[in-house]
Amino acid sequence: MALDEGMDRRGVSRRRMMLATGAVAAGAALSQMAGWLNSAEAKDGSTEKWPWPYEKLDPAKTAEIAYSEWYRVFCGCAVINSVFSQLREKVGEPYKSFPVDAFVFLEGGQVGWGTICGSPAGANIVANLIIGPRIAGAHEGHQIAADIMQWYSEAKMPVFTPAVAKQPTPIMTTISDSPLCHLSVGKWMKASGYELKSPERKDRCARVAASTAYRLVELLNEWKDGKYESTGDFTCAKEYGITGQYNCNECHGDLVPEPPKGKGV
Repeated sequence: MALDEGMDRRGVSRRRMMLATGAVAAGAALSQMAGWLNSAEAKDGSTEKWPWPYEKLDPAKTAEIAYSEWYRVFCGCAVINSVFSQLREKVGEPYKSFPVDAFVFLEGGQVGWGTICGSPAGANIVANLIIGPRIAGAHEGHQIAADIMQWYSEAKMPVFTPAVAKQPTPIMTTISDSPLCHLSVGKWMKASGYELKSPERKDRCARVAASTAYRLVELLNEWKDGKYESTGDFTCAKEYGITGQYNCNECHGDLVPEPPKGKGV
């Protein structure tokens, strides 16, 4: 007697089996997440008590890791993993279980939308995870993030040159005057003549990620030594009553949004 298409040999409907399998998978996922939360707890029993344990890192070694990682997971993940991969070995948890690859969406200015470059975004995530967020009173994490944004905008990128480059062509440097991927990459492509999909553009962005990781670790090491002092001086929201960056007219022209009068932050 032929089996019904919806039944297995034990008389259990395939649909019910699929539902049961889905429930098991969901349960396994929840169990795994709970395990990560437990293993990621700080010594006092909370994942939201800062700072997280940090050991000083070599900026050059970190940059080399970021450069290599860019070719696997692109800019944001490369910066995060260049720091966290080393802290997994030096410290253990919470870094050992942290799902770094989940941040691959930072690539291309957030899934290719050309907004904030993944390199400073990744650096900001690292600083705020290690030191803590501003809402927890950890203002230095916020300040380092702001410093990274301004440094990225003003530096001749890429700053770092890898020991063994994957692309032999000399990579020219440009100043973006912006933390936006669209402007950073766009200005470089215009100046260099290389297209978005070219090996040269890819290597340029890998070096930018490496450069950002290098600067991030410099700042974290200063913080660890108790010597960090913020160098940023950009306060658009306080001065103009609206969030923004210092070269709005480059993109907006006469269409820069203006806040209502007397509505400053």
